Amino acid sequence: MPISTERRLASPDETCALGAEIALWLRSGDFIALTGPVGAGKTVLARAIIGALGSAPVEVTSPTFTMAHHYPDLRLATVHFDLYRVSGASECDELGLEDALDRGVALVEWADRLGDGLPRDRLDIALDDVSAHARHAVLTGHGDWEARLGRCLDLADFIEAAGWSGAARQWLKGDASTRAYERLTDTGGSRSAVLMNAPRGPDGPPVRDGVAYSRIAHLAEDARAFVAVDRYLLARGLSAPRIHAYDLVRGFLLLEDLGDRLYGGLVRSRCDLTQPYEAAIAALCRIQDSPPPSELAAGDTAVHRFARYDLEAMLIEVELLTDWAWPAWHGGSCPEDMRASYRCLWSDLLSGLSGPDVLTLRDFHSPNLLWLPEREGAARAGIIDFQDAVIGHPAYDLASLAQDARVDLPDGMEGWIIDTWLGGRPDHVRGLPADEFLADYALLAAQRAAKIVGIFCRLALRDRKPGYLAHLPRVCGYLRASLAHPRLAPLTRWFGRHFDLDREWPPLAGAA
Repeated sequence: MPISTERRLASPDETCALGAEIALWLRSGDFIALTGPVGAGKTVLARAIIGALGSAPVEVTSPTFTMAHHYPDLRLATVHFDLYRVSGASECDELGLEDALDRGVALVEWADRLGDGLPRDRLDIALDDVSAHARHAVLTGHGDWEARLGRCLDLADFIEAAGWSGAARQWLKGDASTRAYERLTDTGGSRSAVLMNAPRGPDGPPVRDGVAYSRIAHLAEDARAFVAVDRYLLARGLSAPRIHAYDLVRGFLLLEDLGDRLYGGLVRSRCDLTQPYEAAIAALCRIQDSPPPSELAAGDTAVHRFARYDLEAMLIEVELLTDWAWPAWHGGSCPEDMRASYRCLWSDLLSGLSGPDVLTLRDFHSPNLLWLPEREGAARAGIIDFQDAVIGHPAYDLASLAQDARVDLPDGMEGWIIDTWLGGRPDHVRGLPADEFLADYALLAAQRAAKIVGIFCRLALRDRKPGYLAHLPRVCGYLRASLAHPRLAPLTRWFGRHFDLDREWPPLAGAA
């Protein structure tokens, strides 16, 4: 059964507030159907949604005569359609509705003109006049919007129960997962918090033997992992965000707002990075200064158990390159014999890893580090997005930091980061000789780079996020540099024969 909710909009401001809320719900491929009589407020609501999707004021004009206005530079590319002058679905064939959904959001006034041509998955918004200034809105979710609308309503209830009713809600750029983030600011502007919306369940469809990639790779599938690791880091004097409120069943968390001074911004500003990266290295050393926990409390009664970053997890990750980057590069599937030899080479190399176990966060890099200069020591590095932590090798997070997939660190900084870590590493990880550690570092850096090449192609092709393609040359450069280590010679030969990392990337079909 479709799910519905009603709103009474007592003023144009309340209509605009509803539009801003709806904008937070949207993702690429969404169809929003606006219906109701002339003057019911469809265009007012459409303008509010479009305005909320922009980072700067957006001039929104009615498409009554042109029938479609394009807004390609919003957070989600949006096409605003007005079908008032359309008498049937057949007249819409040339309007570009399908193309709009491929690229972003279709916001359609008089959508009822489409009749049976309405997509199955859509959010219907029926508007009607109540008085000169008040309107009545009925929102109904169809198809996948049934569950999504219900979750949006649950989230609003969580915000109210946490004591933030009436707070301004601002979309925040998140990571590459299904999680979504907002910043809440109270009406007086005196306090703020970060809202995490982490749906429960595997991230993506089954990929092998009916099992999702996230389960094979040991990625978090609910909010328990975040709560557990967050408390662990805070107990060690590190700057993870404090949790103000949570609902583990529904996957909602209200977190301390650590600000906006991401390490990526520091790198791009070309400021002196010495102190921020000394703090990050100190934080990493503190995480690695003792054996990792096998499990931690998560919430009042729940327990989170840490998986080992095992061979199968690392292999399914590197196979993303043959699954997604190979077809983009070569125009067809990777031949089975080449795939098998690729997997076998990685298996032989990764099976030889040895070293002390540490808690490995897996994404210890600039998008997940915040500079907090007002704090002291290792706490000056704010740490976020650590729910995928596993028990792994100490070189992995160091490679994440020193070979940043999102920004170009200054020349020589990778070596400085490694040397600084080697000089300050705790006793727990000091037993591994430096030359063996550096060989392990090269192998794990190569594994991470191969995985990221595949992930960025998958994000572009499957998830309609082409912006990640801009990082491919950098990550291929890391992979090429790591393959230069003598231990990786067999793998280097495979790449030399089958996958030229110096070759210019072709345009990826469907990524635009």
